[in-house]
Amino acid sequence: MSLTYTAGSLVAARGREWVVLPESAADMLVLRPLGGSEDDIAAVFPAFEEVRPAEFAAPSPSDVGDQRSAGLLRTALRIGFRSGAGPFRSLASIAVEPRAYQLVPLLMALRQRTVRLLISDDVGIGKTIEAGLIAKELLAQGEATRLTVLCSPSLAEQWQSELREKFGIEAELVLASTVSRLERGLDLGQSLFDKHPYTIISTDFIKSTRHREDFVRHCPDLVIVDEAHSCVTADDAGQGAASGTNQLRHELLRKVSADADRHLLLLTATPHSGKESAFRNLLGLVRPELASLDLESPAGRARLAEHFVARKRADVREYLTKEDGLADDSLVQRTAFPSDRWTKDEPYKLNPEYRALLDDAIAYARDRVAAAGEQGRREARIAWWSVIALLRSMVSSPAAAAQTLKTRSESATARTAQEADALGSPVAADSADNDRLEGMDVAPGAAESEEAGARLLELSERAAELVGPAGDAKLKALTRHLKGLIADGYSPIVFCRYIPTAEYLATQLEGKLGRRTKIAAVTGTLSPQQRLERIEQLAAESAGDAGAGGEAPDPAARRVLIATDCLSEGVNLQHHFDAVVHYDLAWNPTRHDQREGRVDRYGQKRDQVRVITMFGEDNGIDGKVLEVLFMKHRQIMKDLGISVSVPDETASGVTDAVVEWLLLHGRQGSQESLFDLDGHQESLDRIEREWNSAAEREKTSRSKYAQRAIHPEEVAREVAAVRAALGGAEEVRDFAVEALRDLDALVRDPADGTGDFTAQAGGAPAGLRDALAATLGGRLVEEDRQIPFRTTPAIGRGEAALVRTDPAIGAIASYVLDSALDANTPGPRPARRCGVVTTDAVTVRTTLLLVRYRFHLTLPSRTGERQLVAEDARILAYEGMPSRARWLDDDATAALLAARATGNTHEQLVRNQIARDLGALPDLAGHLTDYGTRLASELDASHRRVRRANEEIVRGLKVVPQEPADVLGVYVYLPQQPAAASASTVSGAEA
Repeated sequence: MSLTYTAGSLVAARGREWVVLPESAADMLVLRPLGGSEDDIAAVFPAFEEVRPAEFAAPSPSDVGDQRSAGLLRTALRIGFRSGAGPFRSLASIAVEPRAYQLVPLLMALRQRTVRLLISDDVGIGKTIEAGLIAKELLAQGEATRLTVLCSPSLAEQWQSELREKFGIEAELVLASTVSRLERGLDLGQSLFDKHPYTIISTDFIKSTRHREDFVRHCPDLVIVDEAHSCVTADDAGQGAASGTNQLRHELLRKVSADADRHLLLLTATPHSGKESAFRNLLGLVRPELASLDLESPAGRARLAEHFVARKRADVREYLTKEDGLADDSLVQRTAFPSDRWTKDEPYKLNPEYRALLDDAIAYARDRVAAAGEQGRREARIAWWSVIALLRSMVSSPAAAAQTLKTRSESATARTAQEADALGSPVAADSADNDRLEGMDVAPGAAESEEAGARLLELSERAAELVGPAGDAKLKALTRHLKGLIADGYSPIVFCRYIPTAEYLATQLEGKLGRRTKIAAVTGTLSPQQRLERIEQLAAESAGDAGAGGEAPDPAARRVLIATDCLSEGVNLQHHFDAVVHYDLAWNPTRHDQREGRVDRYGQKRDQVRVITMFGEDNGIDGKVLEVLFMKHRQIMKDLGISVSVPDETASGVTDAVVEWLLLHGRQGSQESLFDLDGHQESLDRIEREWNSAAEREKTSRSKYAQRAIHPEEVAREVAAVRAALGGAEEVRDFAVEALRDLDALVRDPADGTGDFTAQAGGAPAGLRDALAATLGGRLVEEDRQIPFRTTPAIGRGEAALVRTDPAIGAIASYVLDSALDANTPGPRPARRCGVVTTDAVTVRTTLLLVRYRFHLTLPSRTGERQLVAEDARILAYEGMPSRARWLDDDATAALLAARATGNTHEQLVRNQIARDLGALPDLAGHLTDYGTRLASELDASHRRVRRANEEIVRGLKVVPQEPADVLGVYVYLPQQPAAASASTVSGAEA
């Protein structure tokens, strides 16, 4: 006759202990390994396999450890938890420790039945992390079952990497380049979006009618939209290519958001970059009623605050302080954003030969535009874009100029003027739309017809002769600036507009910046994955082989990356680079923000990022663009403390005026101000009014509509609860260092302030070596190479992140826990389940217990109730004898973990003391049960507090403790006695 097991009870099967889950039936048990995650769940059939009740054995008095055993065992246990009992179901299973301010959107989300949020935090604050937290939590709670991220193709692989590495979500890329392969794996009649529950979809790909309609029909119940401002249009939008694209996206999102039960997260750092109606349309996607709210009224702003969060760096640089309304700064969290950008505009002058070439090119352009204007509107627009391509390439580099002069213009094939604009604008202008970055770094063409060929070919040959520092003063100036940055210890990125320029610079700079400086170029000729690999290769080469033979990286090594704007979005580079050089001046300041944002963001170790903007003071173009666009942009940023994107129409209006002026006045008029020229003042005034209006809307948004739905005190309460249950980053690092040293690994801790260290596992037990080899790679462990342990989750192959969910940290914790529970484990055992310590940290006999609790959770949701079994580990301590225990509060208990032995303890006394406490454990059962009941009540209150705004989700919530609790460890602290110890003692380091 088979036994019936209740949910939460322990059973033994397959050589290990399991927790019975609520999904079990009489003939089939659904089991999770004790301390394991939901990924380890297994089904066992008692009719065919042996299953028996398991009781957690008490510690043995003969297996005694040192004074650090309690702390090591406690941390190993908490690291192993993947199913915590708190209201945030996902925090135990993610590979990142969120900043406290990043919990605000999560708290907002959990108070909504259907999550609808517009997250507009400043660039670099961590919107991806905030969205990932919400997605992981909704999936973990069963509130969502499928997920799609809509983003530009250049951001797709970055999203895939973030979701996989930080949140354990394996998402499939659905791009134009992958869809054929994915569709070949479909069953008859099956949708791509049904087969793959988690997808990252290119907004370019989804624009096609066939895929768009299929996506809407099979759309997941959770959708994240990145760069959401590019997915709406103003009510009076024109008919340009960019506007048409945005209209298609807006139409798609209207259909997606029309399902009132679908969760929707919209992410953008610039919700007000366009017109007011575009912002209203964005709000309408969140909730239709938000589009018509009176945002001037307190009631309207309060309603919006439930769905809208927007913070600057200054708002979160120091968070949970007394200034935020808290009683003290005990939970303050300081986030290491760079304090400021050091910026400098560096002019250069063309040499005589280059000036002559540019003058001849301008003369050709003037003639060509004049001739085309007499031929018709189509011819005029083709000539216009060809001329812009010619002039931009000419001031970029001789390599780009030579290529452009030999290449047919993209717009030359246009049949209408409108088509010429659609073809010519993307490759000649600089759109703020991130979706239009991919493929836009090719050198544009300037040749329109065979008749122009001879003249352009002659200019091309002259440009090719100017290659190198002798003929190219701009290259010479760059070399000087890079040497200065390298001498000051910086590793810069040099951004160029065109592929030929980037490749030219990489070739010319090789060997010119010092023997220890490595250089690489990344352009649109590489796939997104190849770009990442090239960057990682450059980082590894410039750091030296830090792992082989115990060699340390070369501190004098530097790296220089030459890149086009294919890297200005989508790749986070703050871990490898700390300076930006704008070699080619973009024609939209927003593009410079995007470039600089790659390194000036959370995780940048430099307090000050350096930015150098190079401009030609005598080429007739750069100076005017800098004067009109960039000075205004910087002033707005200085006034508001944030960047306000420049609308494409505004930027193109200015640059069109610059080119028209150049063709009329030539390069020699460069000393005149563009504002002083007849015919341009009215358009420039209009542009300034539009820009000021956008800035004012952004300012209003930040002040009036700032997030006030969640008070910092509420965040502080949840942060404290999470830390109490799961521990923090410092605890994980201390555990890893201590455990590896105790397990005979060779640990090198430079104590350089970074928190990073390395370890060689060659001397560690075979079981640990095998576990590390499985996660880090066999060669690394077999050859006894250094394993880098990093404080940042952004790690390379063969490295470990000092976060509780990193596989290598999990392997160490599992070994420490398993070896503590199995006294027959060969080799060193850092943690033991018993210990007796003589210490001056106590004045009376004190006992610390490490206790594991299990809870039955009933979590209501809009899809029905979920029954879960969760675990929690707590330390409890009492003074005196067990029969008259005086229980300590949490702070006094935690302080015992830091106690150190100050005297020796007699071996017989050790055995007697441990035996006394172990024998008295039944007397403590009542208190342990009461504590579990109180803990369940606290957890219940925490769940209700987090979801308090949603009565439907709170109704039916239950948290019930499973009895009995498991006592994992018993540790006795004896006060220091003045009398000398007898000859037969156990040292404090062994007791």
